Amino acid sequence: RMDEADLKRSSRNPVPVLAILAKDISDLASKEKNIYSPILKKWHPLASGVAVTTLHSCFGNELKQFMVGRTKFTPDTAQVLNAADKLEKNLVNIAVEDFLDSDDGGKSLIRQMPPYEAENAIAALVKGWMKERVDKLKEWVDQSLQQETWNPKANRQSFAPSSMEMLRMVDEILDAFFQLPISMHSTLVSDLTAGLDGILQYYVSKAKACHGTQSTATPQLPHLTRCDVGSKLFKKKEKPHALLNRGSQVGSSAGKSEGCDLSELCVQINTLHYIQTEVENLKKKAKKCLRNSELSQDGNGTTDGMNIRFELSQASCQDGIRQLCDATAHKVVFSYLSHVLLDMLYVGGAASNRVEPLLRELHSTLGVISGIMRNEPRDHLITALMKASFDGFLLVLLAGGPTRAFTLQDAQIIENDFRALRGLYLANGDGLPHELVDKASSEVKSVLPLLRTDTESLIQRFKQAITERQGSPTKSSFPKPPRVPAQWSANDPNTILRVLCYRYDEAATKFLKKTYKFPKKL
Repeated sequence: RMDEADLKRSSRNPVPVLAILAKDISDLASKEKNIYSPILKKWHPLASGVAVTTLHSCFGNELKQFMVGRTKFTPDTAQVLNAADKLEKNLVNIAVEDFLDSDDGGKSLIRQMPPYEAENAIAALVKGWMKERVDKLKEWVDQSLQQETWNPKANRQSFAPSSMEMLRMVDEILDAFFQLPISMHSTLVSDLTAGLDGILQYYVSKAKACHGTQSTATPQLPHLTRCDVGSKLFKKKEKPHALLNRGSQVGSSAGKSEGCDLSELCVQINTLHYIQTEVENLKKKAKKCLRNSELSQDGNGTTDGMNIRFELSQASCQDGIRQLCDATAHKVVFSYLSHVLLDMLYVGGAASNRVEPLLRELHSTLGVISGIMRNEPRDHLITALMKASFDGFLLVLLAGGPTRAFTLQDAQIIENDFRALRGLYLANGDGLPHELVDKASSEVKSVLPLLRTDTESLIQRFKQAITERQGSPTKSSFPKPPRVPAQWSANDPNTILRVLCYRYDEAATKFLKKTYKFPKKL
């Protein structure tokens, strides 16, 4: 049979010899069962069993020799292993039928038929094939991200070319997998998609890691001070000489800071959104290919593809978009625009340096964002920018340092300025939804009434709030100022204390000096 199989193989019929041999042995076993075994049963009760056990052993020896040193998946190897698996099932069926009449159920002969384990061998080789491609893709991701410029002009869609190329390669790997000559696609597809999912997540995590977080952009709060009532602070409209510039000058284009500029950050957010969208398409494609594979094999494409998931990459994209939007918004507000917010707004008096310069810069920033970003990620970033600018506005009011102080009359100016800041994001109905802006405004709105409250009422309100939080004061001292809260509010003692610190009023400064010995300067 080996000789005959070798003769059948030719350039026109390049089937591996062992695959031909498996078919020939299967035919031989059927012939043995139908022609010879009925006659030989007169002398041996398990004639068919003896015959197929012998054939199984002979082919098994040839299969072992064939598999020596084969560690990579090839079409020839798959063809031989598939043929071996089919042969073994046929031989076992013949043996089982013959053993029905035996005393021990044919156990003695079954022990002489150690399984080929062809399916396990195929699975191991395919897993090696998958790992090789996933590892190469990871190497490619490392090299590509090192060279990526995040340039918005790199393509019309304004996302990184490396992301498009990576997804194309993932798509090619999926196509190649479903073209493999195996019958185990449904068993192994979850291993492949899990590996590809990990690579997509790896790309996302590497891409977002280089641009910091929200906390790295937010400035630290200065130590508390009290106002120097009677100083020349309100007699000068220019910025005090001692005030340091905390951020880069960016002009009207919301330009560069350390790391990368706003346009590059926008491209990065676009890229994560693009990957998130395309991952859904990959899932649909994998499920469709799996159904088609099953239809071609057994005519029954009933698999629902529930084991095909890209959960890690999808979650990583969603979380990455949120983190990048927050980090970008805080970088814009507290770094790119620090010259018109931290270094200018209300310095030397509320009437001296109002919100208009900040509004102009934010309007220019919104133009940059809208020119680069797609609808959904654009709205995410603008929402984050709105929240960060509201946080910055509060930071100026409650932690602006000794170059700022406010009178009761300044409350109306500040409220008008905040109304203008809100209006920038509402854009006369063309901007963010009114409910979203209202929700983001709630923290500022809860604090603004304190600026209208007279000093004596603020002091009593502070004493009551801190007593409720930290217990009654001793005769000799009042409880220390509480820690900065997670959210400013009119009922929070730290918030009320900060309003007193920036109140340009003799009663406020005396209370702070007597109670906590706050200095007038840092």
